[in-house]
Amino acid sequence: MMLLNIFYSMIMNKCSRCHQGDVFVSKNPYNLFRMFEVHKTCSHCNLKYEKEPSFFYGAMYVSYAISSGWFMIWYALESTLLNWETLNFALFVTGFIIVVSPLTLRWSRLIWLNFFYKYKPEYKN
Repeated sequence: MMLLNIFYSMIMNKCSRCHQGDVFVSKNPYNLFRMFEVHKTCSHCNLKYEKEPSFFYGAMYVSYAISSGWFMIWYALESTLLNWETLNFALFVTGFIIVVSPLTLRWSRLIWLNFFYKYKPEYKN
């Protein structure tokens, strides 16, 4: 059940504690001018998102894990189904990682929030 709460918060850009308020200012992760903007607090339960200065630096570790996961998935597909040349594979994966990096950044921050603030149904109302 906890994984479902994390996935919901991650996919829908919602507060990890109440699942009501948005975390990021822009709903579009590809709005590059507002990609890093996070609300100070949740509009519904008043959860302070950044509990200390530089709180989201820890999300870099989560981002690294997600990016590694993308690479492992593509490597498994390449070695079993695609059989591309090494240079073509490297260029494709590099381009793919660049294209999905706004999503990876957003998801890593939302997962990081879920490590510290668990979903509590009593905050929903």
